[in-house]
Amino acid sequence: MIQLTAKQLAEILRGTVEGDPEVRITTFAKIEHGKPGALSFYANPKYEQYVYTSKSSVLLVNADFEPKQEVGPTMIRVENAYNAVAELLKYVSDQKKMYRRHRAWSCRIACSAKLGRKVSVGAGTVIGKNCRIGDYGIIHSNVTIGEGTVIGHHCIIYPGVVIYPGMKIGDNVILHANCVIGSDGFGNAPQPDGSWKKIEHLGNVVIGNDVEIGSGTTIDRAEMESTIIGNGVRLDNLCQIAHNVVIGDNTVMAAQCGVAGSAVIGKNCIFGGQVGIMGHIKIADNTTVGAQAGIAGPVRKSGQILLGSPAIPHMLYMRSYAKFKQAGEE
Repeated sequence: MIQLTAKQLAEILRGTVEGDPEVRITTFAKIEHGKPGALSFYANPKYEQYVYTSKSSVLLVNADFEPKQEVGPTMIRVENAYNAVAELLKYVSDQKKMYRRHRAWSCRIACSAKLGRKVSVGAGTVIGKNCRIGDYGIIHSNVTIGEGTVIGHHCIIYPGVVIYPGMKIGDNVILHANCVIGSDGFGNAPQPDGSWKKIEHLGNVVIGNDVEIGSGTTIDRAEMESTIIGNGVRLDNLCQIAHNVVIGDNTVMAAQCGVAGSAVIGKNCIFGGQVGIMGHIKIADNTTVGAQAGIAGPVRKSGQILLGSPAIPHMLYMRSYAKFKQAGEE
């Protein structure tokens, strides 16, 4: 629970107070759902009506806002109300973390594992031999970290995460609940009798700095060498990243995207939900792909927006769809 006065909020957000500087907030609320003790913000003009009816105790507004009626809540004027809310949420989140050294009695940490300063380890967590975990990490309950894994500083690992042996994870990485890092890829060799022979996977996964990986997402280890997730990458829930894939820096994927083996994805790409990407292809930097699209071949030109399955440039897709729709109406 947060406990901040309007005066303290203004100091944190570099704003100015109009109203009672001692009024206290203990929670957040949308402006239309405001209640006593809540902080709300106003940034979109279509919500102005709620400025005059909101029951919130404190209201963040842009510095140039000129009210047309009396405003009940204490106002804090900031340069950009929307950005100020994001800044405040991060501040509150950081305060809640309050890094501290903690070892739950039921966790199991190998004698040869080395943990940095103020690392917190939750109940039921197992940390294997020769692991290295950096300073200020928060490892929640029932996490498994395999032998020889290296994890950087300021990482947060949520309950149920499984990290196979030999993985390498950078600084400021967030792994959400039940994601799996380093499982074997879907490697099988067909046999003359129609059966399949498993191909052993001896590589690992290398995750860069400032990466966030969503709940239930799986990243497979390479057959040889490494599956690579670049710096600043964001993977949503329930994504599948196959063996030997390379994802460039600052690329983002929405939920349920699937990337087949050995695909190489460029930097600063954006993928909507449920995008499928064929294996052994390259996708250029700054590519944007709409939801449920299928990438069936290489994307060589950077900066394209692709739609459909198989995916094509969005303007071509829109023209093609118009004709397809017309044909269906005949």
